[in-house]
Amino acid sequence: MKIVLASASARRKEILSMVCKDFDIRISNADESYSDEIPICNVAKILAERKAMSVPLYGDEIVIGCDTVVICKDELMGKPKGRDDAIRMLEKLSKNTHSVISGICVRSRDKVFSESVESLVYMRNMSREEIEKYVDNEQPYDKAGAYGIQESAGAFVSRIEGDFYNIVGLPLCRLVEILKDEFSVVLD
Repeated sequence: MKIVLASASARRKEILSMVCKDFDIRISNADESYSDEIPICNVAKILAERKAMSVPLYGDEIVIGCDTVVICKDELMGKPKGRDDAIRMLEKLSKNTHSVISGICVRSRDKVFSESVESLVYMRNMSREEIEKYVDNEQPYDKAGAYGIQESAGAFVSRIEGDFYNIVGLPLCRLVEILKDEFSVVLD
């Protein structure tokens, strides 16, 4: 079976390539808006489903859709809208624990399976100077919660609970299990 990743994310592509050498990319044009009536813990799963369903599927292909959100103190943090928003998000994350939830949806011609995977991230106290330096020197604008744990922001993280790759943007361990258990696909 051919694997298709419904994402333009370089991070997701890199993570998937760790376990699958041959896959296609089909960029999703799914609507990423959501109603405030949706519980925030379900947003990533719903968006992942939309992404997986929005790309064409041919023959015996399997499509993987994924979306990741950060939740801190009941605020769903998507990608920051600018410098001030990125600083605000990082200040809120400072000295707090937050959830990183990735929704994952795997789709074949005959089956659709989706779920959410949660990891907890514990951030140390960050000074305003550290936050501004990070925002000005890294690229926080394409990342939920305005940080990438795989970048220098990893120095802000005192510990995690759960899958590291989930925090980066693709819950690798769970994806491999879903493909094996639900679709009888063992990656190379």
